Amino acid sequence: MNAKDAQQLSGSAPSQNLRLCMVAAERSGDMLAALLLQGMRQSWPQLQASGIGGPQMDATGFASRWSCDELSVRGLVEALWRYRHINGIRQTLIQDLLASPPDLYVGVDASDFNLPVERLLRQQGVPTVQLVCPSIWAWRPERVQKIRDSVDHVLCIYPFEPALLAQHGIEGTFVGHPVADVIDMEPDRGQARQNLGLPAVGTIVALLPGSRPSEVKGLALPFLQAAKRMLALRPGLQFVLPTHGPLKPMVEESIARAGMQGHVHLVMGRSHEVQAACDVALVASGTATLETALHKRPMVIAYKMQWLSWQIANRKRLLPWIGLPNILCNEGLVPEFLQEQVQPEALAKAVLQWLDDPMSVAKIQQRFTALHHQLRQDMPTLATHAIQKVLAA
Repeated sequence: MNAKDAQQLSGSAPSQNLRLCMVAAERSGDMLAALLLQGMRQSWPQLQASGIGGPQMDATGFASRWSCDELSVRGLVEALWRYRHINGIRQTLIQDLLASPPDLYVGVDASDFNLPVERLLRQQGVPTVQLVCPSIWAWRPERVQKIRDSVDHVLCIYPFEPALLAQHGIEGTFVGHPVADVIDMEPDRGQARQNLGLPAVGTIVALLPGSRPSEVKGLALPFLQAAKRMLALRPGLQFVLPTHGPLKPMVEESIARAGMQGHVHLVMGRSHEVQAACDVALVASGTATLETALHKRPMVIAYKMQWLSWQIANRKRLLPWIGLPNILCNEGLVPEFLQEQVQPEALAKAVLQWLDDPMSVAKIQQRFTALHHQLRQDMPTLATHAIQKVLAA
């Protein structure tokens, strides 16, 4: 079913109020959830939505009991370090939900947090939906049984996922990736630069070391050291780095340690404008790599996590790549540097190679445009219709 059909059917949505609990555990989930909430309010104008979220969800009228930043961790060992705090939040949430069950629970990504909550609620008859399929195709395929036991429906953001879930008896719907809806097919580089107060001419390198403290701790300094090497080779380069409030002191410390004061344009939020404004990006593996691809910008992907976390995760990895552009295009289109490979000299060289190869840039832009068309599916409408079917079952 396409988005137009779903929109037509949405007119038959139940008119009664809907009490929704939704949990997003990081900033990328906050954005996904906010778009879904906007779509759901078209069918349930009096929607009462609360749980764990971020500023974009709150802007839709969502009532956050905890901030998604309190749950944001990357890596198994890092999660263990914060287990008591995160589990305490989850247990309090479960107790409250069992005492006063919602009409629907939607977990947004963060399957390690959400699946146990969903399983308990589903056992009590509460419909449960998971937005973003756990990446059983990339690593930890043993989660299939947990998904089957925990959720009534999975809203999939990649086109190959529903068929994979169906093989295991799990219902899923491809709703497209919401980022593909909000990013223009042809981003306006000049307008983005003007909005950010950046020069209209000149080469700009975006530095995107992540949105989690653990990511910034591991990647900000080598990214900035790479920028310093690039600047030494090409004094005309300009650098821009988006961050948000809690991470700003850590980023500023890394800028000082790298000796890059006065050479980095620091932006609060506005990462999409940064991606549109740049000519090339150095980016941490994660949703930002897909966002950069949808902005049609060449990139270099890097990732570094705590050593034991990497050893555990790498043994369960099923694909040769970690970057979403490479995974979705099923080809190593952009270079990836992992763990000990994250060295300033190597990163700088890889970024500069893009600037010296306009033919390769043109080729990758064509691939990214095709990917953009594939992922643009009007996620809020399709997801809302899938939820209507779950509630009607």
